[in-house]
Formats: sequence, C-alpha cells, structure tokens
Amino acid sequence: MGKWFDADDVREAYEHIRDHVRRTPLEEAVYLNGGDTCYFFKLESQQIGKSFKIRGAYNTMSRLSDRERRHGVGTVSTGNHGVAVAYAARELGIRDCMVVVPMGTPHSKTDRIRYYGARSMMLGSDYDDSITLGINYIDRNEMFFVDPYEYDPRVYCGQGTIGLEILEQNPEVDTIVVPVGGGGLITGIATIAKAMRPDVRIVGVQTSACPAMLQSLRDGVCYNRYPTSGRTVCEAIVGGVGQIAFDMLPDLLDQMIIVSERSIRSAFKFMVSREQLSIEPGSAMVVAAVREHAELVGGHNVALVISGGNLDADVLSAILEEDFGDEG
Repeated sequence: MGKWFDADDVREAYEHIRDHVRRTPLEEAVYLNGGDTCYFFKLESQQIGKSFKIRGAYNTMSRLSDRERRHGVGTVSTGNHGVAVAYAARELGIRDCMVVVPMGTPHSKTDRIRYYGARSMMLGSDYDDSITLGINYIDRNEMFFVDPYEYDPRVYCGQGTIGLEILEQNPEVDTIVVPVGGGGLITGIATIAKAMRPDVRIVGVQTSACPAMLQSLRDGVCYNRYPTSGRTVCEAIVGGVGQIAFDMLPDLLDQMIIVSERSIRSAFKFMVSREQLSIEPGSAMVVAAVREHAELVGGHNVALVISGGNLDADVLSAILEEDFGDEG
C-alpha cells in the first residue's frame, strides 16, 4: 500500500492555511458524558462555510498556478465541498467557479455556494451519476478540478489539520471518532494524530445506508463508486471511496462502526434539542456510535469530529417531530 503523504505534509498544510481558516472549538459535551468517559465535540460545524471542507479546498486552490486560476475551477459535491470551493475561489480571486451538485441537494448548501459567487448546476440523480457528468463538463471547459477526496493529497493534508488541532487543544484525548464518506477526513486526521500520539485510537463511523469504506477494506477493493441503499439523511457523506484513503487507512484505522439511519436521526435530535448544537444529520453519526456502541468506541477522553453544520430546515423540522423514545 502506498504512502501519498505524511505527518510533515499535514504540518506544512497547517502553516499554509492557519491564517485563512478557523481554529474551531473542542467543546466538552454536557449530556453525552457518563461514567469514566468524557466526550468532546470538535466543532467543524462552526468552521468557515459551516464545514471542515474549507481546510482541504484552500490548501489545494491556494497552490494553483496563474494559468490554472485564469481557466477557473470546478468541482462536484453533495454540498459542503462545493461551498468550500466557492468560498476559497472568492478569497483567492478566482473569477470562474462551477459547482456541480446532484439533484435534491439541500437549498441551504446551493444557496451558500451562490452566495460566495460561484455558479451551481444540478446534474445527476445521485453523487456517482453527478461526478461522472460533472467531471465531463469541467474537463470540456478546461477548468481545474478540485478533487473532493480521491487523488489529491493536498486535500487530505488540509483536512488532517483537524487532528493536529485536537491534540494541541487537549493532549489527554486518547480516541478520535470521525464520520467517514470518501475517507479524506479520517485519513488526514489519522496520519497526523498517530504521528503525534502513536497510541491514540482512530474510530471511523459510516451509515448502514452506504458502508462503502467498510466494504472496500473487507473486500480489498477500492469501490470508488458505491450505491446508497434507501433514503439517507447523510447526503454529505455517501458515495464511493477515495484511492488515497483506501491505500493508507488500513494502517491507521483501529475500529470501524456502522450505525443505522434511525440511530443517526435520533442522535441528531439529541444534539439539537439536548446539546443545543446546530449540526448536520451526517455529523451525528459519531454521536450515534457513542450512544449505541460505547464499548466499541472505547477511550476515556474521546473527541467526536462534528464535520458540518449546513442544516436543511425541512430535515430539521421533520426529525424534531419524530419520537425515538430515547432523548432523555
């Protein structure tokens, strides 16, 4: 298995982006804590663009040549990466920015993409369909493709700066729990965290509606396209697996946990109504893992990466009306 980047690359990325992103809070949970374990929320939901994605997007786009900037940039996203690319393009003076999203992407995300000055176009019924059509469009227009998670180590290094912050903010953290989609976030975090603290545990969480990473690691096949089974509230973290993550994660991952859609929705309601934090349902996967599988998560000081906060009002209203019988 190849090593595409290392901890020094993540440290270098942090020096490169630290003045352009927020050092987000690591906040102790109020109602989730219990027994001998303390849980801490790494609130990337309070990051610029309401998601961790600005870290990787800015680290990549700030290094483009003048020619690449003149030709413009494009990407394909379920929302958060697109928001980050749009914001970075505005900050870097890149005039032409196109974000292709699947049909049904929440308006909270497409509206923010346009707010930052990018163009947005819906193509494809799901992410896999959208990325095929979107890359074709971007290539035809000779734009630079800002890769969300597949082949660009600069994106991974940018996302990994979260792990550096967590261990600087609380050196006692012994476990980091990360929501997993394509794998860029967890691979970046694990790379720097294991270098800083070799004994730190890295736990990934996926929805049962799209366990692409788990299946890839089990089968030894990089499923860069993976179907979603049924409806999911985790539209920001479904789809296939990135090649870099597939190559590097087996040496970094301690545990992978699969949680049900119902448990994610219940955890989301808990976070909004009890912890009073505005987060995306997909970010609640890590909370669902703790609530249902605390023994698998383990640890005494556990950081839960809350990856995004671009919340759709219709989804919020619908879930808050549901009765899960376990919010107390």
